[in-house]
Amino acid sequence: MNVRNCMKCGKIFNYAIGRPICPACKDKMDEKFRIVKEYIREHKIATMTEVCEECDVDASQIRQWIREDRLQFSDDSPIKIPCEGCGKMIGSGKFCPACAANLANGFGSTIQKPVMQEENRFKKTSHDNKMRFLQ
Repeated sequence: MNVRNCMKCGKIFNYAIGRPICPACKDKMDEKFRIVKEYIREHKIATMTEVCEECDVDASQIRQWIREDRLQFSDDSPIKIPCEGCGKMIGSGKFCPACAANLANGFGSTIQKPVMQEENRFKKTSHDNKMRFLQ
């Protein structure tokens, strides 16, 4: 059994995986997330400051939800975060589409797939391994 202190309230709880937050604080954060999401739906051009003040949420928490792809903003929204690759301002995730494509191509080229040549696959190396029939 893994026991930890909650990083929000300090209470002791059974820790399984993820961020070390007790179930009560996690429920509060989920409720705040719901409030922020509803506020953003109603106020599409709200700034980060307005969202933080109206919903009583830290800007760092909103940025974390954006990085986790839990919150996504349209191109015309003033709320943006920098891409971790190039610094371009994006509305959700960690990377802009160009950096994500570069990462995907980079990962794809590092994994070498085995290539079997058709002619070598069916070639037999020894003449002794032939099928024989009895008469």
